[in-house]
Amino acid sequence: MQTRRKTPKKRHHSRKTAHRWSGRVTRQSNALDLDGGVFTWKDPKRIARSLKKSAEHSHRRKADPYRSALSMLVFYINRAGKNLPQSRKKILERAKTELKKLFGKSD
Repeated sequence: MQTRRKTPKKRHHSRKTAHRWSGRVTRQSNALDLDGGVFTWKDPKRIARSLKKSAEHSHRRKADPYRSALSMLVFYINRAGKNLPQSRKKILERAKTELKKLFGKSD
C-alpha cells in the first residue's frame, strides 16, 4: 500500500503584505537614507538632488553613488508598477534624466 505524501500548503500573502515590503525598502534602505516623501515631490530636479545627496553621504552603499541613487529610483518606479499614475511616472522618469546630468553621465 502506497502512502500519499502531502504537499506543503502554499502560503498566500494578502495584497497589503505584498505591498508593504517594497515600501519598507524605500523607507529603511540599508544603502541610502532618503528624505521623507522624496518620490512624491513634483520637481524632478529636487528629487535628483536629494537622491544624489543621499547616495554621496551614505557609507553603507555597495555601488558608486550614481548607481545607488539610480537603482533606488528605478526600484521605486518598478515596484509602484501599474498603480503609479502616468503623471507621477513622467516626473520620476525626468528625475532619472536629471540624475544623469548631475552625475555627468550621458547616453
